[in-house]
Amino acid sequence: MSQLAQHQSGTAMRTRAVTAAAIGTALEWFDFTLYGALAATVLPKLFFPSMDPTSALLASLATFGVGLAARPLGAIICGHLGDKVGRRNLMLGTVSVMGLASMFMGVLPTYASIGVWAPVLLVVLRILQGFALGGESTGAQLMAIEHASPERRGKYSGLLGLCSPLSQILANGVLLLMSATLSTQAFDSYGWRVPFVLSFILVIVGVYIRLKVSETPAFIELRKTEVVHVGSPLRDALRFHWRTVLRWMIFFCGPAALFYLIVVFSLSYITKTLAIPKQTGFLLLMGANVCAIVGALAGGMLSDRIGRRKALAIGSIATLLMLFFYFQILDTKSFVPMLAAMGFFLGFTQFQSGIQPVAFAEAFPTNVRYSGSALAYTGANLIAGGPMPVLAVWLFSICSGSPWGVVAVCVVFNIISLTMILTAPETLGIDMNRTDPAAKLSGESEYLQGGVPSRRT
Repeated sequence: MSQLAQHQSGTAMRTRAVTAAAIGTALEWFDFTLYGALAATVLPKLFFPSMDPTSALLASLATFGVGLAARPLGAIICGHLGDKVGRRNLMLGTVSVMGLASMFMGVLPTYASIGVWAPVLLVVLRILQGFALGGESTGAQLMAIEHASPERRGKYSGLLGLCSPLSQILANGVLLLMSATLSTQAFDSYGWRVPFVLSFILVIVGVYIRLKVSETPAFIELRKTEVVHVGSPLRDALRFHWRTVLRWMIFFCGPAALFYLIVVFSLSYITKTLAIPKQTGFLLLMGANVCAIVGALAGGMLSDRIGRRKALAIGSIATLLMLFFYFQILDTKSFVPMLAAMGFFLGFTQFQSGIQPVAFAEAFPTNVRYSGSALAYTGANLIAGGPMPVLAVWLFSICSGSPWGVVAVCVVFNIISLTMILTAPETLGIDMNRTDPAAKLSGESEYLQGGVPSRRT
């Protein structure tokens, strides 16, 4: 095969890889956005009607957190298998389970039909969905990043980061359209179900494309060593790379907490506390996510130019400053200032999320990359992401309707996150095909010894 043909073949495979990863990521965020928005507005009265409004809201948001709580288990199991048998095979299974759980969620009977079994089955489906997403989110990221050329890893990372806001625009657009065209009774009866059922179409497309993607070059290189045969990725990630896992987990607690504060709690705050119509709330989130698309891609691309650490610090400082003004601007109830505040806040939060895939992937050697990245990513969502809407509602309640308790907690998360960024090593240009066989065979590791990982020359 000529060099030109090889280049074209490699380019086509990289395109298929990032497309396959993007579809899985898009499905993930489409479903989570739908559930988060409905958990704050519709599901409390459909699945927890016997509770008072505040308790029903807390219970509904808790089911949202259950999905995130199940993600570490999926990350642990899928991460271990992904580091042993490859990224591609795991991706076919996780996207299928994820789509089926979403489809069944769309046809689930409510409390009025089957009583207490309705919330029980809702929780079960959320656990299945969360388990699949625990493996899907990191696997999709690695599928794209490990196929990318070294100088474009940040760009690919940003493309994955923009899937979240783009999916949220689509999800909120669907909810806005249906709530505007259907009566409240019709929306509560069947309107909210339609997007969940239709999301299964993405599963079919995702499986089809992933069947045409080859295994990543980094894992193919790993297969040539004995590490993949004798190693235990989960054990080695925790034994030899626990500092790296912990650092990036703590870092991502900041963006995870702020993300769910904006897309879940803010919608509840706008519609319930400020008494602004649901349609306006959905429209504000859609507008904010347009800014988030720009932010995610800008973050990834900037990190290719100035490094992961500097780019992450810019995003973290911007969100920290915005925290002190966010709720004050929302309280104006003026559409344009609210849109600007939410756009700026979500834009710079997603700016960091656009860098996260490549920063996590570059932090670990191939043989523990899936396990280590998945533990850090899902751990942050478990600690800070999922609990944030519930914590915000509770803080808002005990602070007599004042948002400053919520702000204080988020400021702490943000400062700790920024500290982790500033103390992390720079990984721009690192060799993605490196392995850490010494950690398997002799118990020694360059990471434990404080060494700098080798870079591509």
